[in-house]
Amino acid sequence: MRTSRQVQLRHPTKLTSEEYVKQKAWKSASLERCPFHPEGGCGMARHTPYERVEPPGLFVARWYCRKAQATISLLPDCAASRLSSTLAKVEEVVDAVEGRTSSLETVAQRLRPDIELQGAVRWVRRRVVAVAVALVALKGLLPDVLTRVEPRLGDFRAALGVVLVLPAVRELAGPQLVFVPPYVGIGPRSHGGIRGRRRRQQGKGADPP
Repeated sequence: MRTSRQVQLRHPTKLTSEEYVKQKAWKSASLERCPFHPEGGCGMARHTPYERVEPPGLFVARWYCRKAQATISLLPDCAASRLSSTLAKVEEVVDAVEGRTSSLETVAQRLRPDIELQGAVRWVRRRVVAVAVALVALKGLLPDVLTRVEPRLGDFRAALGVVLVLPAVRELAGPQLVFVPPYVGIGPRSHGGIRGRRRRQQGKGADPP
């Protein structure tokens, strides 16, 4: 049986996640043409939106192309991709690490007191590494703007004159956003099979031997 493909596109918006939820902005999100069949005639129609885990009450608008047997979702700029969180929350974690005056373990314990220390450190590192990789990619994609800027949130914030860096660089990347890795970019989801899924799911307990 053929399974449906899933494609994620950017939904440009200046709304914060709280505003997005309050205004139910996914209802007014629009998709002018099918990414697979821009000429039309493919039977693309609005599909049931799906709810994100974080923040509660945030839904993502979706469409379905019958011809391509694919769902197309519009991810708002406030939401992280491939992660149940917001870009603002991810940025908070990275800021805490960049500005820390204590060990990474201390920062991790403060940010995630609900889980054991080892899992909290991995939780923090995943976000720090993902953002660092995305910022390096953005430097390469936007050399005229970011050539001399170090791949750190603080440096990007000063160079761009923005409060929140990650939503801003998502907008700056434009069509090249597909070449930027998650959680900022909207590149394709990794397909690692069962082992890949286990690696992504594992994270709160102890490291495997």
